[in-house]
Parts: sequence; C-alpha cells; structure tokens
Amino acid sequence: YPQALASIGHHVGIPNLPILASRFLHEHADSDDPPIRNADLPLDPVDCAHIFHSAVTTYYAPSDPSGLWGMHREHIRANPSWHKGPPRYDCVSIGKDPSAHGFLSFHVVRIKLLLLFRVNWCFTLSGETEDVPCAVVESFSAVHNKPEPETGLWLVEPDINDDGSRMLGIVHIDTLFCSAHLIPAFGEDPV
Repeated sequence: YPQALASIGHHVGIPNLPILASRFLHEHADSDDPPIRNADLPLDPVDCAHIFHSAVTTYYAPSDPSGLWGMHREHIRANPSWHKGPPRYDCVSIGKDPSAHGFLSFHVVRIKLLLLFRVNWCFTLSGETEDVPCAVVESFSAVHNKPEPETGLWLVEPDINDDGSRMLGIVHIDTLFCSAHLIPAFGEDPV
C-alpha cells in the first residue's frame, strides 16, 4: 500500500480520505475547539499512514463468565480479500452516549479500513509527532428507539449522504467496543 494519505484514499476507493483524516485529527487534537469547515482544515497533517487488515479488542464482560473471569478477546477485520476470496469488513459497536442504557449507548459501524497515522502536530502548539491508530467506518443508525417486538433484535439502517453514498467517518481505535452481528432483513416471504 502507498503511505501518502491521498494515494491510500485513491487506492482503496475513498478519495476524501485526507479530508476525513484532517477532521478526525482536528477533533482528536483538541475537542474544546469549535467545529471547522472542510476549507479551513490543514491539507495533510499526516506524515505517513500504515494499513492493517485486523485488530484485536480485549474487553471485560462481567455478565458473561465464559471467558477467563469475564475477559473476552475478539479479532476485528477489514480485509479486501478474505482467504483470497471476497472482502470481509466486520461490524462493531462503538461508544456513543454513556448516559443511555443498552443498545442506545452505542453506534454500529462497519470497519472499512484500519490505519495508523503518523501525525506531525504542526498545526498545534506542541509540534510533536504521534502515532494515532484509527478506523475508517460506515455508520448505521437504529430505526426505532426499541428492539423489534417479534424478534427482540434492533433494526438498523445504513447512514446515507444526500448523494446516495454511504456516510464515512474516522474513529479512534480505542472507541471500538466489540463485534456486532448484522442480519439482513429478508422481507415477508420465506427464503
């Protein structure tokens, strides 16, 4: 893979990757600053980026004792060719609102790309270099404020831009919580 952000974006089919990265890094650098327009973002604060096809998450789930004292470990994949076949882009839950309960406290996203940015914080006072692990994600939103009564499952739908494309964003890898399994809706007829 190339290491320049614009080249990576064109290689993986996400041409606005530099804009997404600039917005993410601006929010990551100082969340107290007001949001800024795309035109005001630094063009390329990333010195280089590295792509990974998987990450490991380890978390504590006290209600599920099947792991060692409730500890669980999962692999999250964003692989354009899984075992030399079709792509595999896993879905995960990420934190949204800690004051909400259950599913409403999470977003469901599909991981499209796992990256490590080497960032030169030249647009901040520190001027330091930092490695920032992150993921490019497609987001989903809950259709209702409660699960479906027949199945007890939550119904989600993809977030779509005005032009019909999938809504993309970048999140820090530390916000990934655990895998989410999405089951397609097949309609009324038997499959």
